[in-house]
Amino acid sequence: MSLQQLKYLDALARHGNFRRAAEACSVTQPTLSAGIRALEKDLGALLVQRSNQFGGLTPEGEQVLAWGQRMLYEWDALRHNLMAVRTRLSGRLRLGAIPTALPPVSAITNALCQAHPDLSVTVLSMTSNQILEGLAHFRLDVGLTYLDNEPLPQLDTLPLYRERYVLLTPHDSPFAGRASVTWAEAATLPLTLLTGDMQNRRIIDAAFRAAGATPSARVDTNSIITLCAHIQPGGWSSILPAALLSTIAQPRAAIAVPIVEPDRHPLIGMAALPSDPVPPLIAAAWSCGRQLLPAALTGDPDEQAI
Repeated sequence: MSLQQLKYLDALARHGNFRRAAEACSVTQPTLSAGIRALEKDLGALLVQRSNQFGGLTPEGEQVLAWGQRMLYEWDALRHNLMAVRTRLSGRLRLGAIPTALPPVSAITNALCQAHPDLSVTVLSMTSNQILEGLAHFRLDVGLTYLDNEPLPQLDTLPLYRERYVLLTPHDSPFAGRASVTWAEAATLPLTLLTGDMQNRRIIDAAFRAAGATPSARVDTNSIITLCAHIQPGGWSSILPAALLSTIAQPRAAIAVPIVEPDRHPLIGMAALPSDPVPPLIAAAWSCGRQLLPAALTGDPDEQAI
């Protein structure tokens, strides 16, 4: 058994197609197929269901994939550890972030790249569930996600800041001149919100339920840009984390009003799989996260430290 054979199996599971998996591994399709067959022979088990095309992994294949992903992850961590001893830290950190935390990511990536000039970062916009799946299958190194709203599996976590919500509403809205609005009042407006597969929406729905209110959410979208585009005179309102407004272009015809009663301040932070020793890329991300104050992440000078 070789690490290359495990890479072939991992690529096949990710792409669900022999040709695309071979392209991802920069080999020919016969080479990839032969490598997987050799792995099956070494282990004495059928790993892949075959017909005219890829039919999925067998139960034995799923077990080998889980072990193989861990082995590949540990191998990469070992290489980075050795490189960090001999030279400056290099490599590529894969970071998945929930959409509402994407603007604060820039503070983290900026600190990382300044501290480690040979380090690169890939940032992916993902739901909280996709982040957990990416960590579990070793396709992400670090997630930036909610830490205290829904149960997390056994992960190492680093709290960073708390979200504060505002009503983004047109200047001609009935609440435009207010210092704050309640969740029950916000529910009376025509709203556009993020889709239900995002934990942000589930947090907002829970706040409405706690206020005994039923919102009029007429438009759902998985795009924050699309959401903001709906905020215009005579049109929609929305609910967003205040941190977004310091980094995205707030619609010119809209104002942001803090939402109270009940207060909702979910915790945002980094998450990674437990590992001993901690891989250097993750340790570098953790170090930068610890050094950044909440105000540096959110752009809000009134943000308090965790």
